[in-house]
Amino acid sequence: MPEGPEIRRAADRIEKQIGGKHLDDVWFAFPELAGQADSLIGQQVQAVDTWGKAMLIRFADLRVLYSHNQLYGVWKLHGENKPPNTKRSLRVRLTAEGRVASLYSASDVSLWHESELSHHPFLSRLGPDLLSQNVSPDDVKQRLTDPAFRRRSLGALLLDQGLVAGLGNYLRSEILFLSQLHPKQRPFDLTENQLDVLATMIVKTTRQAYLDAGVTNRDVWIKQAIASGEPRRQWRFSVFERAGLSCHRCGSVIERMMVGSRRLYLCPTCQHLD
Repeated sequence: MPEGPEIRRAADRIEKQIGGKHLDDVWFAFPELAGQADSLIGQQVQAVDTWGKAMLIRFADLRVLYSHNQLYGVWKLHGENKPPNTKRSLRVRLTAEGRVASLYSASDVSLWHESELSHHPFLSRLGPDLLSQNVSPDDVKQRLTDPAFRRRSLGALLLDQGLVAGLGNYLRSEILFLSQLHPKQRPFDLTENQLDVLATMIVKTTRQAYLDAGVTNRDVWIKQAIASGEPRRQWRFSVFERAGLSCHRCGSVIERMMVGSRRLYLCPTCQHLD
């Protein structure tokens, strides 16, 4: 499943495609939305942003089109007369000035008034978004030490969208490695300095992944990895997908383990459990 940075980059592309434009045509596959399609024609697309892994397309009349790609959904951008060659099922099509944003294969799509978004069954459970909202390391540190989160293992907590929205599997491994923390440690177990480092890495690593198209590794380690022949799926990461390879920091062999039924990669030396 795409993580927050990938969804935010997709939102940027959609905004570039139809942002600021007035819709000339709207089509929904879902019967509960199809009846509202005509009412969106002529509306200006004011902004496209995200909240965690959800996409929010905002219109001038304060309505918001919510969508969640889940495992298989994907937005495709194309010209009005050049639909993509795909066998996927079309769910949403927004057309403006000859440019089209089409959503395929997603099943979680709904239309909301902006004032009602706080009652959305998914969005109402999310923590702050690290990319679309102004979230600082101090804000994240405060959440880590909240009674609801501080006694939970980091391996599970970093996937909880209620902590902060948008983190996923590769970001979890990368953040823990860069913070030199073991997934079984809890915020409650950490020193003030460790909490500061963790909060900073949560923000910094997520924003780097967004700005650098999924790359979370450090430049010097990237050069070393490329020189040793690693493919992009490995050199883009500090630790994720690198089981059996040497740790960039200490040279130990990277290990893979399962935490919460999902893969997690770590260095047994840099991230030893005290």
